[in-house]
Amino acid sequence: MCGIIGYAGSQGALEVVIDGLRRLEYRGYDSAGVALLTDQGLAIEKRAGKLSNLMNSLAGRPLDPSTTGIGHTRWATHGGPTDRNAHPHTDCEHKLAVIHNGIIENFVELRQALEKKGHEFSSDTDTESVAHLLEDEYRECNSDLAEAMRRVCRQLRGAFTLVAIHVESPHQVVGARRNSPLVVGRGVDENFLASDVSAFIAHTRSAIELGQDQVVDLRPDSIEITNFDGTPAVTNEYEVTWDSAAAEKGGFDHFMLKEIEEQPRAVNETLMGRVGIDGRLILDEMRLSDDELREIDKIIVIGCGTAYHAGLIAKYAIEHWTRIPVEIELASEFRYRDPIVDRSTLVIAISQSGETMDTLMALRHAREQRARVLAICNTNGSTIPRESDAVFYTHAGPEIAVASTKAFLTQIVAAYLVGLYLAQVRGTKFGDEISEILTQLSAMPAKIEQVLETMEPVRKLANTLKDKQSVLFLGRHVGFPVALEGALKLKELAYMHAEGFAAGELKHGPIALIEEGTPVIVTVPSPRGRSIIHDKVLSNIQEVRARGALTIVIAEEGDESVINFADHIIRIPTCPTLLQPLLATVPLQVFACEMATIKGFDVDQPRNLAKSVTVE
Repeated sequence: MCGIIGYAGSQGALEVVIDGLRRLEYRGYDSAGVALLTDQGLAIEKRAGKLSNLMNSLAGRPLDPSTTGIGHTRWATHGGPTDRNAHPHTDCEHKLAVIHNGIIENFVELRQALEKKGHEFSSDTDTESVAHLLEDEYRECNSDLAEAMRRVCRQLRGAFTLVAIHVESPHQVVGARRNSPLVVGRGVDENFLASDVSAFIAHTRSAIELGQDQVVDLRPDSIEITNFDGTPAVTNEYEVTWDSAAAEKGGFDHFMLKEIEEQPRAVNETLMGRVGIDGRLILDEMRLSDDELREIDKIIVIGCGTAYHAGLIAKYAIEHWTRIPVEIELASEFRYRDPIVDRSTLVIAISQSGETMDTLMALRHAREQRARVLAICNTNGSTIPRESDAVFYTHAGPEIAVASTKAFLTQIVAAYLVGLYLAQVRGTKFGDEISEILTQLSAMPAKIEQVLETMEPVRKLANTLKDKQSVLFLGRHVGFPVALEGALKLKELAYMHAEGFAAGELKHGPIALIEEGTPVIVTVPSPRGRSIIHDKVLSNIQEVRARGALTIVIAEEGDESVINFADHIIRIPTCPTLLQPLLATVPLQVFACEMATIKGFDVDQPRNLAKSVTVE
C-alpha cells in the first residue's frame, strides 16, 4: 500500500522524488519521507500526516543538492503514524537509508538478534530491522550494496518491496521485491524505481516489471537485475501506453470525479480489439487451449471489495451464457476454508492493481491444487497476471482515487467478455447470439455518457440527505451486487452507515431498520424480459415505503410503473437486464462522491484506506 520511488540521474533528485510521491500519495496517507545522497552525506526529512506536511517542512529547511534519492508515503502496519516511524529508516552509522512496502513477518526475531549484537533501534517498525541487516551485510560483502540486499532478502519472511541507498555509492539505488510491486523506469542518463509507473510517467514510458524474488541495481547509466541467489534474472520490459496527463486531475476537483467521467472511454477501450478477423472473440493473453477450457466443470471467481462485487455480477452472466456453475469467493477467505479445487476448476482472479495480496495468495493456493487461473486486471506486467494461465487486461488507464469507479465497470465488462469467450469455445452460444450481445455491449459507453449528463439531480439529492445517519440499498438479481457496491462507496467516502441487501431478504430481518425518513435506494430491473423480477422489486418498494422510508428509485426510461412508489426517480437508458449494472452503478458513485464533498471529506484518499492492499 505504501508509495515508493527511487531516482538516480542528473536532475535534482528531490524534485523528481517529491513529484513521484505526489503521484503515489493515493497509495499511503499517514506519513511521508525522503532521503538524498549529498556531498555532505545522507540527508533525510520525514513527517507524519499528508505529503503536504513533508513539503512544508522541506520549504522551511531545504536539503542539500543531490541527484540520487528515495521517497516514501506510508500506510502504517507496524508502529503508529508518527515522525519516528515514518520512512526512510537508517542504520546505526547513518550511512544507509531504506524504505519498505509490505510486512516483514520475522522482524521480531531479527530485531532481537540485532539488538544483542549492539544495534540501536529508533522506531517501532519492522522496516528498521532491514536497515540494520543491510548495515551488517554491507560490511561482510566488501561494500557491495546489491549483494548485501540479496543476502538480506534471503533472511526475510513476508511480503516486501525494499529500496536502499548508501553514502559510499552516491549514484546507486538498489531495490528488491517479493510479493509486492516494484517497477523500473528506463530513462536517458537517468533511471527510476517506483511502486507503479505513475510515479515516473512524466519522465519515461519505458518500464521493466521486476519479477518475484529479484533485486535491481540502478545507476544513471545502467540497470542490472538479478535473482535473490545472484543469478541473472528474466525480466519483462514494456512501453506504458498512457501519458502523464492521464494521472493528473485534468481540471476536476478530485481524481474520482475525473475517473467517473472517464468511464465511457474506459468501457469502450476495454471492448476494443476483442473480435478477430474471423468474427470470433479473442483475449489478451490466452495461454489455455480450447480443449482445456472445455474440460472446465466449475468456475470460482475471487476478489476483494469492489472486485468481489464485480464477481457477483459476473456469476449471473457467465452461468447464463455457459451453463457452468460459478462460485464467488472473498479472496481473503478462500484458502482458509479448504475449497474444493482441481484441474477442472477455472479460477478467475479480479484485481485492479494485480498486486492485491489476498487475491494473490488465493490464486497461488488454487494453482497448488492444479486449478487453471485467468486474471482480470488493469495493470500490465503486475504479479497476478504473470502468475495466471490467461489474462484479460481492462485497459481502463490509471485509477488514482482510492474508491474504485472505472475499474469496477471495466471489470464487469471483462467478466462478460470472458463469459462470452467460454460460451464460444464450449458452443453454448451460437456466433450470431454472441454478436448480438457484443452489439449491446458496444452501445453501453454512449449510454453511460447519457447517465453522466443527467447527474445534477443526484448531486442535489445528496445535499438534501447530508444529515441522514443511514442509507439502505436494495436490489434483486444483478441489482443486488449493485446495492452492495453503492453501500460500499458511501461507507468508503462519506463515512456513513450504509448497507446493501437483496430485496427479497427484507422480510427476513432488514426491514426492522426502516423508520420514518430512512433513505432507501432501489435499483429496479427492466420490465422487459424479466417482468417477474421487476414486479417483485416494486412490491419491495411498497413494503419499505409503507413503513416510512424515503424511496429513491433507479429505473429505466419509460418505466412508468415506478412513479407511484418513488419519492425520487433516477432515470437510466434502457438495456438488457444483465448489462444494467454498467448504468445503475454510476448514479451511486456520483451520490457517494457528492456526499463526501458536502461533508468536507477527502474524496480521493478516504481515511484508513489505501488504493492497493498489498498485505494480508
